[in-house]
Amino acid sequence: MNESLIIVGYIVKNELDELEKMKRGGIVYIITNKSHRVLYTGVTSDLLSRIKKHRDKEFPNSFSARYNVYKLVYYRFFSTIQEAIAEEKRIKGGNRKQKLRLIEGLNPDWNDLWDEIVEW
Repeated sequence: MNESLIIVGYIVKNELDELEKMKRGGIVYIITNKSHRVLYTGVTSDLLSRIKKHRDKEFPNSFSARYNVYKLVYYRFFSTIQEAIAEEKRIKGGNRKQKLRLIEGLNPDWNDLWDEIVEW
C-alpha cells in the first residue's frame, strides 16, 4: 500500500512540474557554430539552463555537440509552451533563407546573445 502512495505521489509531482512549465511559457531559440554554417532550432522553458547544456556539451552525442553548435543568435518568448512548440515546428519546417531572415531581423550582426541571457 505504501509503495502505491509513493508511485502516485511521484506521478502527481511530475504532472505538477509539467503544469508549472506550461504556466512559465516557452522560448524558441536558434544556435549556430562559429562559421554560422549550421543552425539548430530548439524549444525550452528554461533558456539559460538549456543553452548552458549546449555550450558545455552535456550530451556529447547530440547534434549540437557533434557540430559544435553553441552560439545563441535568436530567441523568442511565448506565453505557453504549446505556442513555443508550434513556432519551433514552423521554423524547422522552413528553409535556411527564412531562418536567416528571422535571425537577422533580431540580431543582424550575429552576436552571441549568451552574454545577454547570462545576466538574467
